[in-house]
Amino acid sequence: MAVVLAIGTRKGLWLATSTDARVAWDVTGPHHPMTDVYALGFDTRRATPRLLAGVTSEHYGPSVAHSDDLGATWREPDHAPIAFPADTGAALARVWQLAPGPESSPEVVYAGVEPSAVFRSTDGGETYELVRGLWDHPHRPKWTPGFGGMAVHSIVPHPTDDRRVTVAMSTGGVYVTEDGGTTWHASNRGIQAYRSPDRYPEFGQCVHKIAQHPDRPERFFAQNHHGVYRSDDGAATWQSIADGLPADFGFPMVVHPRRPDVVYTFPLTADELRFTPGGRCAVYRSEDAGKSWDALTDGLPEHFWTGVLRDAMCLDSADPAGVYLGTRSGAVYASRDQGDSWRPVVEHLPDVLCVRAVVV
Repeated sequence: MAVVLAIGTRKGLWLATSTDARVAWDVTGPHHPMTDVYALGFDTRRATPRLLAGVTSEHYGPSVAHSDDLGATWREPDHAPIAFPADTGAALARVWQLAPGPESSPEVVYAGVEPSAVFRSTDGGETYELVRGLWDHPHRPKWTPGFGGMAVHSIVPHPTDDRRVTVAMSTGGVYVTEDGGTTWHASNRGIQAYRSPDRYPEFGQCVHKIAQHPDRPERFFAQNHHGVYRSDDGAATWQSIADGLPADFGFPMVVHPRRPDVVYTFPLTADELRFTPGGRCAVYRSEDAGKSWDALTDGLPEHFWTGVLRDAMCLDSADPAGVYLGTRSGAVYASRDQGDSWRPVVEHLPDVLCVRAVVV
């Protein structure tokens, strides 16, 4: 077994490969140097996984590149693979999310972008078209930017129903389509809108990340701008699971690949102090769907005054599952025992924006 870990940063992409049960790592890079790499995705529906990277160059602007040999070579079209139609009056600022579709749609890839929109590819992620149903939604003129921008940062295709996709954005909240993107409805019941006069509006919540369990697709978890939630009815309603965490603010939210009750997050103190509580680096894991939480700290730094961004935590599909996190101070840590203990993969990289892992 080999594991490949893709690490997107503010100055390029690094790849770490382990062939000895995730003990030692061979790190290469930078690939796409001096670009922001906010979005990464491994498409495992192919014989060799396709690695997709959303890159943003200060000179050339945003684009999507892909590799069919795990980063040895890259392809990027001469034309912009993602571009807003002229009649929208919008320009692409950044690609925030790349999400392969379900097994039943092997060439479908979704992209979440800034300004808030979803694009859909039907050729494996080489070209994309705007999903008009979400762009033309009557709520869109009232969506507002979060601190990091106004973007669709979470796209969760249903694992078996190719017509159902759930997305989240800052600040708009969670939206669901059940007809392949033609129509969308807000799905935020139970999620608070922090500092809003109406604490539970139909939309306008600043959701930071959502995750769905592939074996129990009706179950979702969400990390909000103040608030941690679970849904057991396909994102129709949400309930708080923040009790037991040292803070209810944070960005990442990831699920175990096989255990629907196991979820991980990384709390921060907020709003003004976006540090780890007490300067302690700790991943929090729940093994009972959020009823209780345990701090996982073995091998992580004791004095830690930085953070982990929304896509800078992930799991692999090995058994036992590996857990990975990248920090804003340029370090990447790996756990090969589901979070019980941690070791550094690489340190002193640029600000880590996203990490993705694949078993090959």
